[in-house]
Amino acid sequence: MDTTKWSEDRYKEIVKEVSNFIKKVGYNPKSVAFVPISGFNGDNMIEASTNCPWYKGWEKETKEGKSTGKTLLEAIDAVEPPVRPSGKPLRLPLQDVYKIGGIGTVPVGRVETGIIKPGMVVTFAPAGVTTEVKSVEMHHEQLAEGVPGDNVGFNVKNVSVKEIRRGNVAGDSKNDPPKGAETFNAQVILMNHPGQVGNGYAPVLDCHTAHIACKFAELIEKIDRRTGKSVEQQPKFIKSGDAAIVKMQPSKPMCVEAFTEYPPLGRFAVRDMRQTVAVGVIKSVVKVDKAGKVTKAAVKAGKK
Repeated sequence: MDTTKWSEDRYKEIVKEVSNFIKKVGYNPKSVAFVPISGFNGDNMIEASTNCPWYKGWEKETKEGKSTGKTLLEAIDAVEPPVRPSGKPLRLPLQDVYKIGGIGTVPVGRVETGIIKPGMVVTFAPAGVTTEVKSVEMHHEQLAEGVPGDNVGFNVKNVSVKEIRRGNVAGDSKNDPPKGAETFNAQVILMNHPGQVGNGYAPVLDCHTAHIACKFAELIEKIDRRTGKSVEQQPKFIKSGDAAIVKMQPSKPMCVEAFTEYPPLGRFAVRDMRQTVAVGVIKSVVKVDKAGKVTKAAVKAGKK
Protein backbone atom coordinates (compact mmCIF):
# COMPACT_ATOMS: atom_id res chain seq x y z
CA MET A 1 0.00 0.00 0.00
CA ASP A 2 2.98 2.35 0.43
CA THR A 3 3.37 2.49 -3.39
CA THR A 4 -0.14 3.95 -3.72
CA LYS A 5 0.35 6.28 -0.71
CA TRP A 6 -2.26 4.27 1.23
CA SER A 7 -5.02 5.26 -1.19
CA GLU A 8 -8.47 4.16 -0.02
CA ASP A 9 -9.77 4.25 -3.61
CA ARG A 10 -7.07 1.84 -4.80
CA TYR A 11 -7.78 -0.46 -1.84
CA LYS A 12 -11.51 -0.54 -2.66
CA GLU A 13 -10.73 -1.16 -6.33
CA ILE A 14 -8.57 -4.19 -5.49
CA VAL A 15 -11.16 -5.56 -3.04
CA LYS A 16 -13.81 -5.31 -5.77
CA GLU A 17 -11.64 -6.96 -8.45
CA VAL A 18 -10.48 -9.80 -6.22
CA SER A 19 -14.00 -10.38 -4.83
CA ASN A 20 -15.33 -10.79 -8.37
CA PHE A 21 -12.59 -13.27 -9.18
CA ILE A 22 -13.17 -15.23 -5.96
CA LYS A 23 -16.89 -15.43 -6.80
CA LYS A 24 -16.09 -16.59 -10.34
CA VAL A 25 -14.04 -19.56 -9.14
CA GLY A 26 -16.81 -20.64 -6.80
CA TYR A 27 -15.84 -19.23 -3.40
CA ASN A 28 -17.60 -16.77 -1.11
CA PRO A 29 -15.77 -13.39 -0.83
CA LYS A 30 -17.32 -12.95 2.64
CA SER A 31 -15.08 -15.77 3.90
CA VAL A 32 -11.91 -13.87 2.89
CA ALA A 33 -10.13 -11.20 4.95
CA PHE A 34 -8.85 -8.15 3.02
CA VAL A 35 -5.92 -6.49 4.79
CA PRO A 36 -4.03 -3.42 3.48
CA ILE A 37 -0.33 -3.75 4.39
CA SER A 38 3.15 -2.63 3.46
CA GLY A 39 5.43 -5.63 3.60
CA PHE A 40 8.46 -3.45 2.86
CA ASN A 41 7.83 -1.18 5.85
CA GLY A 42 6.22 -3.82 8.06
CA ASP A 43 3.08 -1.68 8.26
CA ASN A 44 -0.20 -3.15 9.56
CA MET A 45 1.38 -6.58 9.80
CA ILE A 46 1.75 -7.07 13.55
CA GLU A 47 0.44 -3.76 14.89
CA ALA A 48 -2.38 -1.61 13.48
CA SER A 49 -1.08 1.08 11.12
CA THR A 50 -1.62 4.82 11.57
CA ASN A 51 -1.30 5.37 7.80
CA CYS A 52 -4.85 4.30 6.98
CA PRO A 53 -7.34 6.00 9.31
CA TRP A 54 -10.07 5.10 6.78
CA TYR A 55 -9.49 1.37 7.37
CA LYS A 56 -11.87 0.04 10.00
CA GLY A 57 -10.53 -3.54 10.02
CA TRP A 58 -11.28 -6.80 8.23
CA GLU A 59 -14.23 -9.09 8.78
CA LYS A 60 -14.91 -12.61 7.54
CA GLU A 61 -17.69 -15.13 7.92
CA THR A 62 -17.11 -18.89 7.86
CA LYS A 63 -18.88 -22.01 9.13
CA GLU A 64 -17.15 -21.46 12.46
CA GLY A 65 -18.72 -18.01 12.76
CA LYS A 66 -17.68 -14.38 12.36
CA SER A 67 -14.16 -13.11 13.02
CA THR A 68 -12.75 -9.58 12.88
CA GLY A 69 -9.38 -7.91 13.25
CA LYS A 70 -7.08 -5.25 11.85
CA THR A 71 -3.63 -6.70 11.16
CA LEU A 72 -2.23 -9.41 8.90
CA LEU A 73 -1.14 -11.43 11.95
CA GLU A 74 -4.71 -11.47 13.27
CA ALA A 75 -5.96 -12.55 9.83
CA ILE A 76 -3.46 -15.43 9.80
CA ASP A 77 -4.50 -16.44 13.33
CA ALA A 78 -8.12 -16.57 12.15
CA VAL A 79 -7.35 -19.14 9.42
CA GLU A 80 -9.04 -22.42 10.34
CA PRO A 81 -6.80 -25.47 10.06
CA PRO A 82 -8.24 -28.18 7.79
CA VAL A 83 -9.73 -31.21 9.50
CA ARG A 84 -7.51 -34.27 9.15
CA PRO A 85 -9.57 -37.17 7.76
CA SER A 86 -8.26 -39.65 10.35
CA GLY A 87 -11.75 -40.95 11.18
CA LYS A 88 -12.18 -42.41 7.68
CA PRO A 89 -10.98 -45.90 6.67
CA LEU A 90 -7.28 -46.11 5.78
CA ARG A 91 -6.13 -45.21 2.26
CA LEU A 92 -2.39 -45.08 1.59
CA PRO A 93 -1.24 -44.91 -2.06
CA LEU A 94 2.24 -46.42 -2.44
CA GLN A 95 5.00 -44.19 -3.78
CA ASP A 96 7.57 -46.98 -3.84
CA VAL A 97 8.41 -50.41 -2.45
CA TYR A 98 11.88 -51.16 -1.09
CA LYS A 99 13.64 -54.36 -0.11
CA ILE A 100 15.83 -53.64 2.89
CA GLY A 101 18.37 -56.23 4.01
CA GLY A 102 17.63 -57.69 7.45
CA ILE A 103 14.20 -56.03 7.54
CA GLY A 104 12.36 -57.18 4.42
CA THR A 105 9.76 -55.47 2.24
CA VAL A 106 9.07 -51.81 3.06
CA PRO A 107 6.33 -49.99 1.11
CA VAL A 108 6.40 -46.19 1.45
CA GLY A 109 3.72 -43.57 0.82
CA ARG A 110 1.62 -40.81 2.31
CA VAL A 111 -1.35 -41.58 4.54
CA GLU A 112 -4.27 -39.84 2.79
CA THR A 113 -7.11 -40.93 5.11
CA GLY A 114 -7.39 -43.05 8.26
CA ILE A 115 -4.52 -44.31 10.39
CA ILE A 116 -1.93 -47.06 10.01
CA LYS A 117 -0.35 -48.80 12.99
CA PRO A 118 1.72 -51.90 13.79
CA GLY A 119 -0.31 -55.10 14.15
CA MET A 120 -2.92 -53.92 11.64
CA VAL A 121 -3.88 -56.24 8.77
CA VAL A 122 -3.73 -54.34 5.48
CA THR A 123 -4.93 -55.16 1.98
CA PHE A 124 -3.15 -53.83 -1.10
CA ALA A 125 -5.40 -53.10 -4.10
CA PRO A 126 -5.58 -53.91 -6.94
CA ALA A 127 -2.90 -56.54 -6.18
CA GLY A 128 -5.27 -58.25 -3.72
CA VAL A 129 -2.47 -59.02 -1.22
CA THR A 130 -3.36 -59.04 2.50
CA THR A 131 -0.72 -59.02 5.24
CA GLU A 132 0.20 -57.71 8.68
CA VAL A 133 2.03 -54.44 9.35
CA LYS A 134 5.09 -55.16 11.52
CA SER A 135 6.22 -51.60 12.14
CA VAL A 136 5.62 -48.02 10.95
CA GLU A 137 8.42 -45.45 10.58
CA MET A 138 8.73 -41.79 9.63
CA HIS A 139 12.13 -40.11 9.20
CA HIS A 140 13.81 -43.23 10.68
CA GLU A 141 11.75 -43.05 13.85
CA GLN A 142 9.26 -45.69 14.96
CA LEU A 143 5.67 -44.46 15.08
CA ALA A 144 2.81 -45.76 17.22
CA GLU A 145 0.55 -44.72 14.31
CA GLY A 146 0.71 -42.84 11.02
CA VAL A 147 -1.98 -40.17 10.48
CA PRO A 148 -3.14 -38.28 7.34
CA GLY A 149 -0.31 -36.21 5.87
CA ASP A 150 2.45 -38.47 7.23
CA ASN A 151 4.95 -39.86 4.74
CA VAL A 152 5.61 -43.29 6.21
CA GLY A 153 7.49 -46.47 5.51
CA PHE A 154 6.00 -49.66 6.93
CA ASN A 155 7.40 -53.17 7.14
CA VAL A 156 5.10 -56.00 5.97
CA LYS A 157 5.39 -59.74 6.53
CA ASN A 158 5.64 -62.49 3.88
CA VAL A 159 5.25 -60.19 0.88
CA SER A 160 7.88 -59.90 -1.84
CA VAL A 161 8.79 -56.68 -3.66
CA LYS A 162 7.39 -58.23 -6.87
CA GLU A 163 3.85 -58.55 -5.48
CA ILE A 164 3.13 -54.88 -4.74
CA ARG A 165 4.18 -51.72 -6.57
CA ARG A 166 3.86 -47.95 -6.88
CA GLY A 167 0.24 -47.00 -7.56
CA ASN A 168 -1.18 -49.77 -5.34
CA VAL A 169 -3.28 -48.57 -2.40
CA ALA A 170 -3.06 -49.98 1.13
CA GLY A 171 -6.16 -50.06 3.34
CA ASP A 172 -7.49 -51.71 6.50
CA SER A 173 -8.66 -55.24 5.58
CA LYS A 174 -11.43 -55.05 8.21
CA ASN A 175 -12.72 -51.55 7.44
CA ASP A 176 -13.83 -50.88 3.84
CA PRO A 177 -10.69 -52.37 2.21
CA PRO A 178 -9.67 -50.85 -1.15
CA LYS A 179 -10.52 -52.76 -4.32
CA GLY A 180 -9.54 -52.55 -7.96
CA ALA A 181 -11.79 -50.63 -10.36
CA GLU A 182 -13.33 -52.32 -13.38
CA THR A 183 -14.79 -49.06 -14.70
CA PHE A 184 -15.59 -45.66 -13.22
CA ASN A 185 -17.69 -42.64 -14.16
CA ALA A 186 -15.94 -39.28 -13.97
CA GLN A 187 -16.65 -35.63 -14.65
CA VAL A 188 -13.90 -34.60 -17.06
CA ILE A 189 -12.98 -31.09 -18.24
CA LEU A 190 -10.96 -31.02 -21.45
CA MET A 191 -8.44 -28.20 -21.31
CA ASN A 192 -5.81 -28.03 -24.01
CA HIS A 193 -6.44 -30.86 -26.43
CA PRO A 194 -5.85 -29.80 -30.05
CA GLY A 195 -8.53 -32.06 -31.57
CA GLN A 196 -11.80 -33.74 -30.69
CA VAL A 197 -12.12 -36.62 -28.27
CA GLY A 198 -14.59 -39.47 -28.78
CA ASN A 199 -15.29 -42.97 -27.49
CA GLY A 200 -12.19 -45.17 -27.54
CA TYR A 201 -9.67 -42.38 -26.75
CA ALA A 202 -7.02 -43.94 -24.47
CA PRO A 203 -4.69 -41.42 -22.77
CA VAL A 204 -2.72 -41.94 -19.54
CA LEU A 205 -4.34 -41.09 -16.20
CA ASP A 206 -2.35 -39.81 -13.22
CA CYS A 207 -4.46 -40.48 -10.14
CA HIS A 208 -2.70 -40.36 -6.72
CA THR A 209 0.53 -42.33 -7.44
CA ALA A 210 -0.95 -44.50 -10.23
CA HIS A 211 0.02 -43.82 -13.85
CA ILE A 212 -2.15 -46.01 -16.09
CA ALA A 213 -3.71 -45.79 -19.56
CA CYS A 214 -7.52 -45.56 -19.42
CA LYS A 215 -10.01 -45.74 -22.25
CA PHE A 216 -12.87 -43.26 -22.64
CA ALA A 217 -15.32 -46.17 -23.01
CA GLU A 218 -18.41 -43.98 -23.35
CA LEU A 219 -19.19 -40.27 -23.39
CA ILE A 220 -22.36 -40.36 -21.27
CA GLU A 221 -23.35 -36.68 -21.34
CA LYS A 222 -21.95 -33.24 -22.02
CA ILE A 223 -22.56 -30.84 -19.14
CA ASP A 224 -22.41 -27.11 -18.46
CA ARG A 225 -19.20 -26.40 -16.53
CA ARG A 226 -20.78 -23.70 -14.36
CA THR A 227 -24.10 -25.31 -13.45
CA GLY A 228 -23.35 -29.03 -13.85
CA LYS A 229 -26.60 -29.42 -15.83
CA SER A 230 -26.76 -31.80 -18.79
CA VAL A 231 -26.45 -30.13 -22.21
CA GLU A 232 -26.36 -33.16 -24.53
CA GLN A 233 -26.82 -36.91 -24.03
CA GLN A 234 -24.28 -39.36 -25.58
CA PRO A 235 -22.27 -36.73 -27.49
CA LYS A 236 -20.15 -38.08 -30.36
CA PHE A 237 -17.20 -35.85 -29.46
CA ILE A 238 -15.99 -33.32 -26.91
CA LYS A 239 -13.41 -30.59 -27.49
CA SER A 240 -11.27 -28.17 -25.45
CA GLY A 241 -13.34 -26.23 -22.92
CA ASP A 242 -16.06 -28.90 -22.74
CA ALA A 243 -17.06 -30.79 -19.61
CA ALA A 244 -18.58 -34.26 -19.76
CA ILE A 245 -19.49 -37.29 -17.70
CA VAL A 246 -17.38 -40.13 -19.09
CA LYS A 247 -17.31 -43.86 -18.40
CA MET A 248 -13.62 -44.80 -18.13
CA GLN A 249 -12.02 -48.22 -18.36
CA PRO A 250 -8.47 -48.82 -17.05
CA SER A 251 -6.17 -50.86 -19.34
CA LYS A 252 -4.59 -52.48 -16.27
CA PRO A 253 -6.01 -53.01 -12.77
CA MET A 254 -5.99 -49.76 -10.79
CA CYS A 255 -7.46 -48.57 -7.50
CA VAL A 256 -9.50 -45.35 -7.46
CA GLU A 257 -12.36 -44.04 -5.29
CA ALA A 258 -15.29 -41.64 -5.63
CA PHE A 259 -14.22 -38.06 -4.88
CA THR A 260 -17.01 -37.63 -2.30
CA GLU A 261 -15.70 -40.56 -0.24
CA TYR A 262 -11.91 -40.26 -0.57
CA PRO A 263 -10.99 -36.93 -2.26
CA PRO A 264 -7.24 -37.63 -2.74
CA LEU A 265 -8.07 -40.85 -4.63
CA GLY A 266 -10.91 -39.30 -6.62
CA ARG A 267 -9.19 -36.60 -8.68
CA PHE A 268 -6.94 -37.13 -11.67
CA ALA A 269 -5.06 -35.52 -14.54
CA VAL A 270 -5.24 -36.82 -18.11
CA ARG A 271 -1.90 -36.80 -19.94
CA ASP A 272 -1.32 -37.05 -23.67
CA MET A 273 1.27 -35.63 -26.08
CA ARG A 274 3.51 -34.89 -23.07
CA GLN A 275 1.06 -32.43 -21.54
CA THR A 276 -2.02 -32.33 -19.32
CA VAL A 277 -5.01 -32.36 -21.68
CA ALA A 278 -7.81 -32.75 -19.12
CA VAL A 279 -8.62 -32.99 -15.42
CA GLY A 280 -11.42 -34.83 -13.70
CA VAL A 281 -13.15 -36.02 -10.56
CA ILE A 282 -14.55 -39.50 -10.06
CA LYS A 283 -18.30 -39.77 -9.44
CA SER A 284 -18.76 -43.53 -8.99
CA VAL A 285 -16.70 -46.73 -9.26
CA VAL A 286 -17.59 -50.29 -10.29
CA LYS A 287 -15.24 -52.35 -8.13
CA VAL A 288 -13.78 -55.81 -8.69
CA ASP A 289 -13.63 -58.36 -5.89
CA LYS A 290 -10.26 -60.02 -6.32
CA ALA A 291 -9.47 -62.96 -4.07
CA GLY A 292 -5.72 -62.57 -3.72
CA LYS A 293 -2.95 -63.79 -1.47
CA VAL A 294 -3.54 -63.72 2.29
CA THR A 295 -0.30 -64.24 4.21
CA LYS A 296 0.04 -66.48 7.27
CA ALA A 297 0.85 -63.38 9.31
CA ALA A 298 -2.48 -61.83 8.28
CA VAL A 299 -4.42 -64.95 9.27
CA LYS A 300 -2.62 -65.06 12.62
CA ALA A 301 -3.14 -61.34 13.28
CA GLY A 302 -6.80 -61.66 12.30
CA LYS A 303 -7.37 -64.22 15.04
CA LYS A 304 -6.00 -61.94 17.75
